[in-house]
Amino acid sequence: MSEPNLPQPDSAVTASAMGRALHALTTLLPALGEGGHQLSISVERTDGMELSADLYVSVEPGAWRVDQSAEEYTRFFVLLTFSLEGTTVRDASLVAMTADAGTRVRGWDVQDGWLHPIARTELQKVTTSFPADDASPYTAGHAPVLPPPPEAKA
Repeated sequence: MSEPNLPQPDSAVTASAMGRALHALTTLLPALGEGGHQLSISVERTDGMELSADLYVSVEPGAWRVDQSAEEYTRFFVLLTFSLEGTTVRDASLVAMTADAGTRVRGWDVQDGWLHPIARTELQKVTTSFPADDASPYTAGHAPVLPPPPEAKA
């Protein structure tokens, strides 16, 4: 069975979304703070196919490091880019899990080409579906508002 044809985004629109994805990561990681973080993106394409990717990063003062292969980083970045671009993605969310005296979970939904914080009460509902870990219980944390990139001037 052949795969359904998805709309082909305009290359300028895709380039703009790539810039927003890079800005999202460079804004998000310092906001999460020092330590190890697992970022998970879940995407539902317009054809109904669901995709996801995880990114493990370490944040240190003034720097961050991806703790996995280039292929895994690329998969995460592509899903984030096309989520922000929007023509091939119906729904997308990003969740950050940070292990520090428990596991703090923060999340963002993609709306109108940017990441918007998920309310703590909504996120608490999501964390109840995670496998229980008595040694490190999940706690829904406050997701910081991420400033969008400056709009390109015409």
